[in-house]
Amino acid sequence: MMIFLLRNAVLATLFMSLGSELALAQRAGLADPSAEMPLVVGGTGSNCLADPDCINRFHPDIPMRIMARPGQALTFKTRDAMDVLGTVDQQKNAAEDLDSKRFMTLKSSFGRVHPMAGPVHIAGADVGDTLKVTITGIDIGQYGYTFAGDSGFMSDLVEGGFVAVWRLSEQFASSADIPGIQIPNGSFPGIVATLPGEDQLEAILTRERQLHDVGGTVFLPNTEDAAPAALCGADGSAPEACLRTIPPREHGGNMDIRHLGKGVTVYLPCQVAGCGLMVGDLHYAQGDGEVSGTAIEMSADVTVITEVIKGYAGLKTGPHYEGAASLLQIPSKRFYAVTGLPLKHPGTIYPNMRYLGSDVANDLSNLSNDIQLAARNALDGMIEHIVATYGYSRNQAYVIASVAVDLRITQLVDAPNVGVTAILPLDIFVQETQ
Repeated sequence: MMIFLLRNAVLATLFMSLGSELALAQRAGLADPSAEMPLVVGGTGSNCLADPDCINRFHPDIPMRIMARPGQALTFKTRDAMDVLGTVDQQKNAAEDLDSKRFMTLKSSFGRVHPMAGPVHIAGADVGDTLKVTITGIDIGQYGYTFAGDSGFMSDLVEGGFVAVWRLSEQFASSADIPGIQIPNGSFPGIVATLPGEDQLEAILTRERQLHDVGGTVFLPNTEDAAPAALCGADGSAPEACLRTIPPREHGGNMDIRHLGKGVTVYLPCQVAGCGLMVGDLHYAQGDGEVSGTAIEMSADVTVITEVIKGYAGLKTGPHYEGAASLLQIPSKRFYAVTGLPLKHPGTIYPNMRYLGSDVANDLSNLSNDIQLAARNALDGMIEHIVATYGYSRNQAYVIASVAVDLRITQLVDAPNVGVTAILPLDIFVQETQ
């Protein structure tokens, strides 16, 4: 009898521990994370502003209405970057085909860029953990579009405006606006992100306002068509503190890395309890740089599986990601990559800028569109990863990086934080280090 009572007491304690977070979620009105079916995130309403599980700003106080357990499949019903095409399901029910003339009648505003499905609370994830997100499926919409002309990386060399509307299939995209070409399907989410923490938010706001004040290209908070409106709108509780989604930052965001397709794993920092995972800005295809300012923008349903890595915090230069090397066309079966952004410590200047003698740049912690600084940070992060993972000295890691690591530009238009990735082929490691 005593053994029976003790066993029941142990089981009760165990179930209370396992169930405490779920009970908390239920009291908060969150979805039950114990269900075996994939959780669907977003997809209701005519646009992001009418969808309670869609946001277009970043702030640590954005509520997480859905909770998922690690390992549970999540399907994000994402909308295109300008929020004009509707969801994949809504496109299937469209009565008319879409062409350039009809596309130009669709109304949007810059304030609605970029709608993201989420955020999702990942059970058991704490501040300081790393969220491992593996993309397992991307179901595309019927249409896409690409802008060119007076925007993008070389707008001063292109006159006028132009939009190509694309018809999408599982194999290729084709457009009557650019006849005679087919673009292979290379679908990926431009945005995979977690919510910033309070300290990270303050640091970002400070450095970006500082950059704005000296004439750098940056998009400060604004309230136009902001979601959630109760927090980020004109009458919201934090209208001047909700970050725009335009640039990538340390918590992910608009990275626009074309290698983040099906089968790739992204590592993101948890800066709030539960992380607050969100996905958006789906691209059917993109060249390195996304130089016109847009890729083939589309809506899509994105399915992911998450894992929480406890106490792992090696993401100071930006998110990491890994996947099959066939995505990169490098001579290795697998790869590991580190991202870099143009950030630095105030009061320092990197060597190749010293000739400018700029007191302004010296005091900044964020430089505008500085691809060289982003590349330096990606390389520095990769060297640290090699040292920590494989046990080499920093000088040895520096040589490995010099002879084997590829530095690639991921995007040049998401001001102020252009992106560079350092790519390490893993097959070069053929034996244990001594």
